[in-house]
Amino acid sequence: MRDVTIDLQGAARRYGRRWALAGVTLHVAPATVVMLVGRNGAGKSTLLRILATAIRPDRGTVTIGGFDVVRHREDVRRMTALLAHQNYLYESLTARENLAVVADHLHTTRDRIPALLEQVGLSSRSDDVVATFSAGMRKRLSLARLLLQEPRVALLDEPYGALDPPGFDLVDGVIHELKRGGATIVMATHQWERSARLSDVAVVLDQGLVTWQGPAAQALERETARGLLS
Repeated sequence: MRDVTIDLQGAARRYGRRWALAGVTLHVAPATVVMLVGRNGAGKSTLLRILATAIRPDRGTVTIGGFDVVRHREDVRRMTALLAHQNYLYESLTARENLAVVADHLHTTRDRIPALLEQVGLSSRSDDVVATFSAGMRKRLSLARLLLQEPRVALLDEPYGALDPPGFDLVDGVIHELKRGGATIVMATHQWERSARLSDVAVVLDQGLVTWQGPAAQALERETARGLLS
């Protein structure tokens, strides 16, 4: 797996008159786990959506693995995967069929699908349609889809949302697995204390600006993130 570096230089995004990102400069080294923390509306989801090429920055430049997210959109999409608030699952298809669609789109084998469904605790529901799933089950299936994609950059937007304590442990395991495979991970989360134990770097956003960044362990030990968010 080639090293993947993320670079943002003055990245900004506006919605109407409000700047959701007001000029973010950030460097993420390869195979690093970064946690983004901040109040609701701080710009975390906007930053992830820009990295995923779902939206474009209005100002500044953003590159992933040397590819510009605007000019080289398809190259970026081939190496990234986004776990978003909306799951974008096919409601009328079964869990197994949802993953099969992704496997076919990626031109990869379907052989891993049973093991992935087992890993996320959905093997007994693999032939049930997603329309019957709870929010937590949908999140589990979305995590299986992310692993199936084998991304070099994983973008996780509130990965613990809608999950119970065993689901929290599942997310921890997914993050460990991705990092072990050499992926670069950027996760937006309100579970900052739990996430700090899994992360290398913490980045605090406030009103679209980076107000603090440093080692995640330092953020946890000194409660830096909590202080800056209070």
